[in-house]
Amino acid sequence: MIVVIDTSSLLALVRYYGHFDKEQKIYSFFRQKIIDGDLIIIDEVLSECKGTSKGLVIKKLDFLDDKNFQKENKIPTRTANMIAPAPTKFLNLVDNNFTTPRAKTLTSAQFEVRKAEFLNSADMRMIIYVLNRIHKEKNLDIRIVTEETEFANDNKAFKKIPAICRQLGIQNLTLPELLHEYKGIDLIIE
Repeated sequence: MIVVIDTSSLLALVRYYGHFDKEQKIYSFFRQKIIDGDLIIIDEVLSECKGTSKGLVIKKLDFLDDKNFQKENKIPTRTANMIAPAPTKFLNLVDNNFTTPRAKTLTSAQFEVRKAEFLNSADMRMIIYVLNRIHKEKNLDIRIVTEETEFANDNKAFKKIPAICRQLGIQNLTLPELLHEYKGIDLIIE
């Protein structure tokens, strides 16, 4: 299983699980998953991690900011110029299927600005990355890890990752579900 992890999941990992990781088992385990190519961190997620919660993710998972580690393991995965397979069909989905009722209240100019922001967001870049991998590698077990819920509660014009994944047939997991799936993490909580 290959997973593409979002900023909120990495933040939850270091914020909530890191306190119990006295022997740095999670640290080592996630580091090894990146080395093995089983855990993907895209460029925009890494960028968000540097600016979120005073860079807590980068401080706790310091290998993510290590230039030698990045070079050896080709992280972050570059997605800035990546487009979805069947781009016309995909953009139609963005316009018609990935919008929330909030989008209908925007002028066409406002909608286009929000759409451009959405298409360049870490969330959408992760989805486009996964779509490209699935398109190139049939029967690939790849999933997105996010702490988002499917239900919009933030008054944004576009749906959340789980809702979009459901429409596209992409599997997604929460961080606790991922930790349950992963074998080899034995945390001792005292």
